[in-house]
Amino acid sequence: MTFLPQLRIPATYMRGGTSKGVFFRLQDLPEAAQVPGAARDALLMRVIGSPDPYGKQTDGMGGATSSTSKCVIISTASVPDHDVDYLYGQVSIDTAFVDWSGNCGNLSTAVGPFAIANGLIDPARVPRDGLCTVRIWQANIGKTIIAHVPMRDGQVQEIGDFELDGVTFPAAEIQLEFIDPSDDGDAGAMFPTGNLVDTLDVPGVGSFEVTMITAGIPTIFLNAADLGYTGTELQPAINEDKAALARFEKIRAYGALRMGLIEKLEDAATRQHTPKVAFVAPAQDYVSSSGKAIPAVDIDLHARALSMGKLHHAMMGTAAVAIGTAAAIPGTLVNRAAGGGEREAVTFGHPSGTLRVGAQAALVDGQWTVSKAIMSRSARVLMEGKVRVPAG
Repeated sequence: MTFLPQLRIPATYMRGGTSKGVFFRLQDLPEAAQVPGAARDALLMRVIGSPDPYGKQTDGMGGATSSTSKCVIISTASVPDHDVDYLYGQVSIDTAFVDWSGNCGNLSTAVGPFAIANGLIDPARVPRDGLCTVRIWQANIGKTIIAHVPMRDGQVQEIGDFELDGVTFPAAEIQLEFIDPSDDGDAGAMFPTGNLVDTLDVPGVGSFEVTMITAGIPTIFLNAADLGYTGTELQPAINEDKAALARFEKIRAYGALRMGLIEKLEDAATRQHTPKVAFVAPAQDYVSSSGKAIPAVDIDLHARALSMGKLHHAMMGTAAVAIGTAAAIPGTLVNRAAGGGEREAVTFGHPSGTLRVGAQAALVDGQWTVSKAIMSRSARVLMEGKVRVPAG
């Protein structure tokens, strides 16, 4: 047997929002992985440590959760009036699969800082101090994200006093604008069925009122009470209940079929990243996973979302866009949970705390549209250098 040395690939390990992942410049990848396909998927899985039947990703950079099993590839922009292309891969933990079907809103926060630090932005557009505007083309879904990245003394400012629930330490605030976030993925409309609320029949599980929306990321919203929940649940209440997880996955599969995201039910297994399933409830007092008491008066509603088959520890950034957009449209389940009426921003409670997200929605020719969604996150470089991967 021939023993080859490990490949050494330039990479940066970054936190973005409440997620973290391994970031690459496209040109730094091995030639076979610079194009989509099996070679790229195999490389990223090996970097992260998947597939791992033990579910730990011990032999890789992954953290064995949906929030930490991620890779990002950044390249010069392929479309006019943008600075960089941002391609995101959600790596399955226990199966040999990389899902390219959607965006990661949290890691979107780290794209601007990475692009600036790696010389991918025209130096003439990078201020020594103040905000650097980075125009990002989200290549998975063909959408624009604008990041406003703070600069100090010619460097990306990472440390600050902005606190983000779900992240232990404060950091510098980065504001993100998700431009025209509707019509995400393959569904073809912000409300794929044409309705703000539908009844979704799930054999063996039940019939549920749902709002199915494609803003930010395809998402199926349900009422917490219809599922037997209060909406204040933390991760153990869902993730330690195998029967509940199986029900959620079945709801997700039937919802994906109804939304036109898949052609047959079994295709849901090969589209794990999208759609998301979330449940909402009116505001009420609760205690977050950190033990912090959060009064009902501090939030507009509760939202809980599942990612890659498990309840998320906080909230996916793309799902937050979906929440903000749906909340802005009177009649959706999210809007109802927030108390109804027109609104341009909501603060919702999630397992780790609260998050505020804004959205500008309007009814145009009988169809709801959203021009942009806005939220603030933070990002930080955790490690930079070269990641090692066994050759071949």
